[in-house]
Amino acid sequence: MKQAIIKNTDTSSFINHSASYTKRLNAVMSAFDWTPVELLAHDLLDAWKEGRQLFICGNGGSAGNAIHIANDFLYGISKVEGSALRVHALPSNSAVLTCLANDTGYDNIYAHQLSVMANSGDILLVLSGSGNSANIVKAVETAKNYGVKTYGILGYSGGKTKDMVDVPIHFEIDDMQISEDLQIITAHMIMQWLYENRNIAMR
Repeated sequence: MKQAIIKNTDTSSFINHSASYTKRLNAVMSAFDWTPVELLAHDLLDAWKEGRQLFICGNGGSAGNAIHIANDFLYGISKVEGSALRVHALPSNSAVLTCLANDTGYDNIYAHQLSVMANSGDILLVLSGSGNSANIVKAVETAKNYGVKTYGILGYSGGKTKDMVDVPIHFEIDDMQISEDLQIITAHMIMQWLYENRNIAMR
């Protein structure tokens, strides 16, 4: 099969950009202390064993990541019918989101869902670049009111959310796309570890 012909023969601009992107992503991962991710992994394994719930939320690309991660934790960690995390991606129901945004305000779209579904001992994982989105902040506040343990995978400075969650997973980089990459990378690491340890949860 012939390679596609690139009409612009000067590819150095894209090659340089790609190299820079890869370098920045690798630098963050190499310097990172993965201890808080290990804590989340063990908490999720315990939640799986005990039938507790996991809630995930974010905005924009992070909302898409929340839905992706929920899929991985519902099926990918065990691939066995009847055994996986009881996981809810809070951005997944457009009817619920538009109802709550219209009737109670966009800031409340996740908090209200938590007030209905969350129980003490459940886990909330928020995904945010800035850590300052009002609906994320309110979701964390509401979770705490219901005895839900809170984690946040955050970029930039971590924002307000970094100081609010029980365990911040903070990748300090001022790049939204790399921040979103790291949300998925972190979740995929945990997913594979949970799959490797599925016999513990499925006893």
